[in-house]
Amino acid sequence: MEKQVRRSKKGRRSGVKRRKKIEPIYKRPELRSGLERRSGKDRRVQFSNPECGDDEIQEITDVLKSGWLTTASRCSMFEKDFAKFVGVKHALAVNSATSALHLGLDAVGIAEGDKVLVPTFTFTATAEVVRYMKADPVFVDCDLETFCITPTIIENILANDQSLITDNSLKAIIPVHFGGHACDMNSILELCKDNNLKIIEDAAHALPTKYNGRMIGTIGDITCFSFYANKTITTGEGGMLCTNDDNIARRVKIMRLHGINRDVWDRFSNGASWEYDIVAPGFKYNMPDINAAMGIHQLRKAELFQEKRQRIAEAYYESLRDIPGLILPKINCAMEDHSWYLFNVLIEPDKTLGGINRDEFINEMTRRNIGTSVHYKPIHRMTYYRERYELKPEMFPNAEWVYQRCVCLPIFSAMTDEEVDYVIQNIRELMLISFTSNAKTYI
Repeated sequence: MEKQVRRSKKGRRSGVKRRKKIEPIYKRPELRSGLERRSGKDRRVQFSNPECGDDEIQEITDVLKSGWLTTASRCSMFEKDFAKFVGVKHALAVNSATSALHLGLDAVGIAEGDKVLVPTFTFTATAEVVRYMKADPVFVDCDLETFCITPTIIENILANDQSLITDNSLKAIIPVHFGGHACDMNSILELCKDNNLKIIEDAAHALPTKYNGRMIGTIGDITCFSFYANKTITTGEGGMLCTNDDNIARRVKIMRLHGINRDVWDRFSNGASWEYDIVAPGFKYNMPDINAAMGIHQLRKAELFQEKRQRIAEAYYESLRDIPGLILPKINCAMEDHSWYLFNVLIEPDKTLGGINRDEFINEMTRRNIGTSVHYKPIHRMTYYRERYELKPEMFPNAEWVYQRCVCLPIFSAMTDEEVDYVIQNIRELMLISFTSNAKTYI
């Protein structure tokens, strides 16, 4: 006779372990909305979304109605506001951070055959601009905790290849403030001063970021910012080059627009002369007023946007810190000094409850309609650089270790409380469950 299955009063099978509901850990009022969590079928959390308001829309509309769409008064206003915000003498708007880096290398005199120290754990733009100059990047490893370049890493490279200094081939360093965490700039400044090296800071992630009370953008010879669509502030596409050096600023201003000796707006404003001269073969890197109009109002919200990102980071730290195998970002600065452009976690498969690895985590988060990303696939793994410079993974053990485990969680100022809650809930469900197919034990 077939064994009868007893049922409880509510109709569930008795003796079968019920799934324990996982409640969100964080209870901070400003991060709670009181709304019920919706299912994954009708909820989607993007990896990043820009936050734009009526001020940006109105300013762009005014530009469109003005009849002057390219570089003019809005660009000049954006530059002045940005220089004041950062605390730097010159801020020069361009069409991307890549353009800013290229102009920076040109302005400090990088030439064919020169070498520039570049971290392998960064976006390709940091390296490709060196090749634009027909110079060669010298790739270096990253720190295991901050993912930034460190003074020790630089010292080791110089000690292992003293010819970089003795033959005067190494001319500059491009430190990347990874994810919004500032590099140890005081020590890097000392190293560069001792070895006569220029510093072009890649601050694409680092607005607003502070180092020892100073805003990033005021320290190196040149600092380059990005206003790409997913950055803390955005102009859609755009960048800014900052410097306190008058000669560098003069060179950049000329080279960003065809080598013309004066601004287009100056030539066509009331009473101006049409005459101009070409003093160098420049580039087409200027920022149009449409983009600058957006940047003016985005900049006014930069600190608010950072605060919102910081609150999300705090919620992640509070709610995910107890999960085995999930390594949260380690920072060597105050929370408020970090821009929180990225929240980059590491997944250690050997320490997770079910052995889930990074790629499985990404696939599962995608299935739950949660966007993630990997920042970055190291440059030494890219075909062009790997083959040209004979790069091997074992040359960059830290970057390799980080790359195989890293994944960025959604973090952006427009992210709602419910979206933060949804991400946390799903990570806890996923990471606190054995990932094997026959597992049914919930923690």
